[in-house]
Amino acid sequence: MSIMNNNQRIRQLTLAGFFIAIQVIMTLTPIGYIPIGPINVTTMHIPVILAGIFLGTSYGALTGFVFGLTSMLRATFSPGITSFLFSPFITVGGIHGNFFSLLIVFGPRIFLGWFSGKLFRMLRKKTGPLPACAVSAAVNTMIHTLLVMGMIWLFFGEPYAKALGIPVEQVAAVVFGVITSNGILETVLAAIVVPALDKALWPSIRRMRLGE
Repeated sequence: MSIMNNNQRIRQLTLAGFFIAIQVIMTLTPIGYIPIGPINVTTMHIPVILAGIFLGTSYGALTGFVFGLTSMLRATFSPGITSFLFSPFITVGGIHGNFFSLLIVFGPRIFLGWFSGKLFRMLRKKTGPLPACAVSAAVNTMIHTLLVMGMIWLFFGEPYAKALGIPVEQVAAVVFGVITSNGILETVLAAIVVPALDKALWPSIRRMRLGE
């Protein structure tokens, strides 16, 4: 029994390593973060959601942490006008990142991976795997966007307005605009791509005795 458990743990770690490697590749190429104005449309949430679905909440949270780490490193070493939101180590135009930058960059991403696994398993027995994948991907992507933008508004409303060169009263409109544009685009993308990848990869996952 312990040998079977060890073998399964090795397979889980291998698959988790595969998803992390995908995240690194996506970070180093344009497909991970697509800049549109001051905010990036990202596809980095997709391997995090898949890890949660295939490997469960713990590995989902781990890949979510990697998502946050790559985002922080990117903001630190390739800064833009709003990079202080995602890195405590950067100052842009006299505006400093701080502890709340860490909350924004890690909190929603870790929750994304954890809740992707949780919601998928809650829905799977009622709806079947593919609908559960689509719903979990869509719901978690939108929650992730709401958390990130909501925390930016809460913790950095005034500095965010200064960085964008707008009155602070307009921050709410900008946040709402990002949620209804970038957020919806990322949600639709996840709802289409995640079930398609699940259908393609699920036979291999089953043979590895994972995803139960």
